[in-house]
Amino acid sequence: MNILLLGSGGREHALSWKLAQSPRVEKLYAAPGNPGIADHAECVSLDATRHQEVVAFCAARDIHLVVIGPEAPLVDGLANALRAADIPVFGPDKAAAQLEGSKGFTKDLCARANIPTAAYVRTTSLAEARAELPKFGLPVVIKADGLAAGKGVIIAETESQADAALVDMFSGSFGAAGAEVVLEEFMVGEEVSFFALTDGTAIVPMGSAQDHKRVSDGDTGPNTGGMGAYSPARVLDEVCERQAMERIILPTVYTLASEGTPYNGVLYAGLMLTSEGPKLVEYNARFGDPECQVLMMRLEDDLAELLLAVAEGKLADYGAITMRDECALTVVMAANGYPGTPEKGGAISGIDAAEAGEGVKVFHAGTALNDGALVANGGRVLNVTALGSSIAEAQARAYKAVDAISFPTGFCRRDIGWREVAREAG
Repeated sequence: MNILLLGSGGREHALSWKLAQSPRVEKLYAAPGNPGIADHAECVSLDATRHQEVVAFCAARDIHLVVIGPEAPLVDGLANALRAADIPVFGPDKAAAQLEGSKGFTKDLCARANIPTAAYVRTTSLAEARAELPKFGLPVVIKADGLAAGKGVIIAETESQADAALVDMFSGSFGAAGAEVVLEEFMVGEEVSFFALTDGTAIVPMGSAQDHKRVSDGDTGPNTGGMGAYSPARVLDEVCERQAMERIILPTVYTLASEGTPYNGVLYAGLMLTSEGPKLVEYNARFGDPECQVLMMRLEDDLAELLLAVAEGKLADYGAITMRDECALTVVMAANGYPGTPEKGGAISGIDAAEAGEGVKVFHAGTALNDGALVANGGRVLNVTALGSSIAEAQARAYKAVDAISFPTGFCRRDIGWREVAREAG
């Protein structure tokens, strides 16, 4: 079959790498792709905001499946246009994609379906938010309602921090995403990511991971799109996973279906493991980045067959997803200045040497070619990923690979996986 993959980041490089391994894939296109994706797919120029141009491309190239990587095209309704043209697509329609596109939408759904989550209030003005703020105490979680590239969440420890965050959001720092702001109760516990695939009826768990959002070691500094991840997150044990499926994932899928907005794609649930059991932090409507990278390293199944089963509503016939027992860990190498204004154009070399290490794969996130030379072209630039028999072994292999790469204008955290490494050490 012919597949079109939309996106240009590390998540899409991991997806293209895995899709290309399928014997069923005759031709893989990626739009716009990146230098790493170009090793597995033909990169083409397509504007995902021009829905009919994407539909026309699919018709001209006899595309059998479209895989939408990032969240923005989903929230924009690209999947609707593709389904209207009878083109199988992996990813939810616009209405269901509000799970990620609007934090207030998701909180209201939780209230309707009795899904455990933090207490909250939706606010539409600075004055209203200031009036509601004292009800939550400190610390308090302040979220821009819309898409903010993983950066629209502030955990305010003081009243002045909280007020500054509200002023920042309502003054337009996050654009339209901050037109509404959600205030939330601060939940105490460890956060993990849980993934399940659904075609709107059948639901199949895929696995767990733990992301590291803060920019610096020790989970300090501002939030980012993610500085590294590992899988599986064993702190989400069998009991907690069953509770997450029964209390969070299933009622979400069933409620959306009953309300006429069935969900098709991957449900990425950010969970807080509290003393009362897992509670939903937020949903993403696509594979996480960099969580996707560690999941693809561990996936044993044919990804093309799996995603097509979801797209065609045949997930019930597919059965359980098989993940390898080995652990995977990825380290994000970012450009200096990230998560603010990243320094672009920095030279990168040594990827071949890094990938010579056992179980290592380097996924391109924000890279470009400049006269044939690889350079940084974004905030998060590389995802250095490794397998191991334990998180500690995967971590050691990943950082050995990091040290083989020359990227003078970049940096990374040196403690990815620290919680699980400590648990493994006893």
